Amino acid sequence: MIKVVLIGSGNVAQHLIQVLLQAKNVDLAQAFARNPNHLLHLLPEEKITSDYNKIIEADLYIISVSDNAISEVSSQLPFENRLVVHTSGTSDISVLHDQNRIGVFYPLQTFTKGKEIDFSPIPICLEAEKESDYQLLEKLGNCISQKVVRISSEQRKSLHVAAVFVCNFVNHLYHIGNEICTESNVSFEVLHPLIQETAHKIMELSPKEAQTGPALRNDTKTIEKHLDFLENPEYKNLYQLLTQSIQHVKKL
Repeated sequence: MIKVVLIGSGNVAQHLIQVLLQAKNVDLAQAFARNPNHLLHLLPEEKITSDYNKIIEADLYIISVSDNAISEVSSQLPFENRLVVHTSGTSDISVLHDQNRIGVFYPLQTFTKGKEIDFSPIPICLEAEKESDYQLLEKLGNCISQKVVRISSEQRKSLHVAAVFVCNFVNHLYHIGNEICTESNVSFEVLHPLIQETAHKIMELSPKEAQTGPALRNDTKTIEKHLDFLENPEYKNLYQLLTQSIQHVKKL
């Protein structure tokens, strides 16, 4: 049984609490939150503390807070030589205070408050300074996921940048598509099969091989019609930038 204390009460922290409570061979013994009320819908009051000095002894302490707060939180932990990890995609392992053994436990997924998620296919990216600590993190990762990988801090940063492109930026493009549909009184749901096929296609092809559309074909007439249609200058500029980028990649 792996005894875990989770430090944090935000979106990622709450998703981790839910999956750790359900995991076999894991004892989520306590959670730390500056405002315990944020976690009362997940844990009984006696399992939550807002006092660093009341944090109990455990095998692992998972800090799941904003990147800007990781260093401060880790420096306030009132113990030494215990395994402390963060869940950030961008922060180096070294942001954790060196009074404890340090590592990273990063679930590579987008988390939305109130939306349940299946952790089993989520890659859990791990890093630790000591091999014995890595093995403990790997054991915990295998309790909640079918995909656990060793990733260095530099590799994790590159993954996070890539994730912003394929998730956050793509979702923003969905938003723009939805706005265009709404303005023309067309249901965005009409695009759902196209979105699904685009996502499924890159499971079998590289994104470069899967690329289609007027930019790839250099269909200047269609591109001009689209630009004339777009009244929002930001959307027009973005359309031009993406078109140029697709055409540049085609030449490579």
